[in-house]
Amino acid sequence: MSANATEGAVSFADLELRPELLRALSSLGYEEPTPIQREAIPPILTGSDVLGQAATGTGKTAGFALPALQRMPEGERGPDPMTLVLVPTRELAIQVSEATHRYGQELGARVLPIYGGQPIGRQIRTLEQGVDIVVATPGRALDHMSRGTLSLRDLSMVVLDEADEMLDMGFAEDIEAILSETPQDRQTILFSATMPARIDGLARQHMSEPISIRPAHETSTTDESPLVRQSSYIVPRSHKPAALGRILDVESPSAALVFCRTREEVDELTVTLNGRGYRAEALHGGMGQEQRDRVMGRLRNRASDLLIATDVAARGLDVEHLSHVVNYNVPSASDAYVHRIGRVGRAGREGVAITLVEPREHRMLKAIERATNSQVTIEKLPTVADLRARRMELTRAALQESIMEDDLDHYRVVVEALSDDFDVMDIALAAVRLAHETNATPADEEEIPEVSLKQPKRNERGARRSTNKGRNGGGERQSRGPAGGMARIFVGAGRSARIRPQDLVGAIAGETSLAGRDIGAIDIADRFSLVEVPESAAEDVIRALRGSTIKGRKPVVRRDAR
Repeated sequence: MSANATEGAVSFADLELRPELLRALSSLGYEEPTPIQREAIPPILTGSDVLGQAATGTGKTAGFALPALQRMPEGERGPDPMTLVLVPTRELAIQVSEATHRYGQELGARVLPIYGGQPIGRQIRTLEQGVDIVVATPGRALDHMSRGTLSLRDLSMVVLDEADEMLDMGFAEDIEAILSETPQDRQTILFSATMPARIDGLARQHMSEPISIRPAHETSTTDESPLVRQSSYIVPRSHKPAALGRILDVESPSAALVFCRTREEVDELTVTLNGRGYRAEALHGGMGQEQRDRVMGRLRNRASDLLIATDVAARGLDVEHLSHVVNYNVPSASDAYVHRIGRVGRAGREGVAITLVEPREHRMLKAIERATNSQVTIEKLPTVADLRARRMELTRAALQESIMEDDLDHYRVVVEALSDDFDVMDIALAAVRLAHETNATPADEEEIPEVSLKQPKRNERGARRSTNKGRNGGGERQSRGPAGGMARIFVGAGRSARIRPQDLVGAIAGETSLAGRDIGAIDIADRFSLVEVPESAAEDVIRALRGSTIKGRKPVVRRDAR
């Protein structure tokens, strides 16, 4: 389907949606469909399979949720779901479920998110009462299917949302197992921010003559975010906190999202930036859902202006006034970069994507540029003089706004009293200095050294995941310890049980808040596996793996003794 075919003033009413859905959209402030919604909704309503490429924030949730709600019958409905939406993370499951519930409230839509980390008994009780739409992570969906608490016999639609993320997290086999239990005549909808070869293979195997949707406004990363300015700064690791603070001071974002690799990095950076005067909040998998909700509430209410987060915790978040996204480290994959910068530049709003690059990471940045067919400009880090000039400009702008908008008459008595002894210009200069010192964060007096780009040495390459590097010839474990800040987990299943690295990554990422990139080295021997995870998440991972299955079995899981 061509994007040009649907250009023009198209309303939701033109898409022939039910009156209940139109009223819900109107009450939520939706005025007209986005490009992906204009192109996806009509063929989905006619029953066609749809393969859509859509970046985060383009409105794809409504693109599949509205048709799913449209086909719900009036009156009594059966207990089993008619639509199954598979998503990579629990955060996205919650977001999609909440949005779908809002759209279908007048229809009495029964929407249930099922994901790891929530008591399964509560989910079982709700499933027994009957649901219309289930939004699930693959691992938890399979768990319910094996228990007989989730029946797919009445499914008419299956949606794979952020399919590339699910494959990256090792859910390929889980998705295959789930789809094999669904009716042959189901409708399949697949949305993905990127279209690697694995997505094409999935579509060929499980979709029937799918209609490809790729709106003209989203033909590439550059086009997906036409209003996003992408830039980078080469910064030594030891100076990154100070460099980030200086960049934020110069950029003055209305709200910024900073991506870090680990929980520890999130917590440390949050403390540092709060010390610089920012209202920073941390968001990561070590926090409870209530705490996460409070953090997001403060950000959306503008009580805070800076969110420091891990990938998984921030996935699926949409904050209207977000102006900047910062990669505190170069993302390990181009897909992650695409998802991150998709947080800004939405709905015609301008945005900025900034990446801090250590000298050894320069090749990684070039690889992202090639993969995304976009250019990330390398900028010169602001100097102390640049920072002082910017802060002075902010003071001038604040004073100008106060003069134009505020009622200053009740301060006149102060100026008149002082003018008997001092020149009015001196009084004004003193007032400006007080305003500047009150509102400005402390200046960085130390210059951050410039660094030259150099190619990494061979021995600087990171550790690789392997299925046999963790054993000697006789299958014994090597005696090396885990990397700094990491704990090593023993899993009592290995190659003899056909365990692969992606199986372990998928199990951990599906049942905990860790992303695949948070997981360290994986060594797989014949009868066991060793997995490195952040020390702060070790106990959560052990509990989650003990309560889940890997390749259909529940292996022994504990900390490694060595």
